[in-house]
Amino acid sequence: MQTIVYERTGDPSVLRLVDRPVPEPGPGEVLVRLAVAGVNPTDWKSRRQQPLPVGWQTPGQDGAGVVEAVGAGVDQGLTGERVWIWEAAWQRPWGTAAEYTVVPVRQVVPLGDASFDLGACLGIPFLTAHRCLTVGEYMPDTLHAGALSDHVVLVQGGAGAVGNAAIQLARWADACVIATVSSPEKAQLAAAAGASFVVDYREQDVVDEVRKLSPDGVHTIVEVSAARNAATDVQVLRPGGAVCVYADDGGGEVTLPIRPLMAPNARWQFVLVYTAPKAAKAQAVTDVAAAVAQGAVRVGAEAGLPLHRFGLAQAADAHRAVEDAVVGKVLIDTTGQ
Repeated sequence: MQTIVYERTGDPSVLRLVDRPVPEPGPGEVLVRLAVAGVNPTDWKSRRQQPLPVGWQTPGQDGAGVVEAVGAGVDQGLTGERVWIWEAAWQRPWGTAAEYTVVPVRQVVPLGDASFDLGACLGIPFLTAHRCLTVGEYMPDTLHAGALSDHVVLVQGGAGAVGNAAIQLARWADACVIATVSSPEKAQLAAAAGASFVVDYREQDVVDEVRKLSPDGVHTIVEVSAARNAATDVQVLRPGGAVCVYADDGGGEVTLPIRPLMAPNARWQFVLVYTAPKAAKAQAVTDVAAAVAQGAVRVGAEAGLPLHRFGLAQAADAHRAVEDAVVGKVLIDTTGQ
C-alpha cells in the first residue's frame, strides 16, 4: 500500500510517500481501506514536536472508508461496513494518511449513507465541539434534538472547523447560536452553518451585540482565542455559564478578573479531546453519529465548511494549508496520488 510517513519531526518536507505492506489487524482491531483522510491542526503540531512512538509515524487522526478485515474478537459482520474513524494516530503509528490503516474497533463508527468526505470531517472537530457544548455545569451531558432548546451558545470563531461543528451541533440541539467572525466572507460561512446571529468583531462591539440578543448573557462560550477574547467573555457570560477553551489562537496565556467571575460562579473549562474523560468521549461519538444519521451534519461551502482536496502524494501541501490557517477543511484523497 502507499502511505505517508515521517521519521523525524520538522516542517512539511519531512513527509514522504512510501510503499509499505498492508498491516494486519490485531486482536480487537479492524483494517480500514481509506477513501478520505481529514487534516487537523494537531496533525502538523504533532509532526513538528511530538516524539515518534516507534521511530516513524503516519499522520492523520480522522478519516473514512470501508472495513476490509477484522482481528480476533471482532464481529465479522463489520467487514464491508462504511465507517468514520477518530483518533487513529493518537499514541499509535498508524494514521489515516494512507490507503489502509488499523485502529481499535471502538474507534470506527458506522457512517451509513453519508459521504466519505463528511466522515473524514467528523472526528476531532465534532468531538471537540461536543465536549464544549456539554461540559458546562448547566449544559446537558448528551446532545439531541431539543437538548439545548433553552440555551444560548456563543461560538467565538464561527468560520473555523470546530466553530462550524459547534454551530451545527448546537443548532441540531435547538440552541440559539451567536457566532463571531472577522469578515463578511466568514459571516456568510457561519450563517450557512446555521448560526442564528453573526457578529463581525472587527466592525461591531461583541459585548453590545450579544447583550442585545441575550440580555441575561450566554450559557456557554466555545472559545478559540481566550487570550484575545477573555475580557469579552467575562462580560457576556450568564451566572453559572462556562467558557470552553479548545485552542490558543492569538496567545498562550490568559488573565482573568477574579471577582467578576466569582460572583456568578463562572467556569473556565479547558478542552483537549484526546485526554477528555472516556465516558464523555464515548457519549460524544454516540451523539455525533446520531446527528449524522438524522442528516443534521453537512460539509462543503453550502454548510459553511469549504473543502480543500489534495492527493496522497500532496500530503505536505495539505499540511501546509492547515498550518497556514486556510478557511475550511483540508481533505486528502487516499485512493490515489
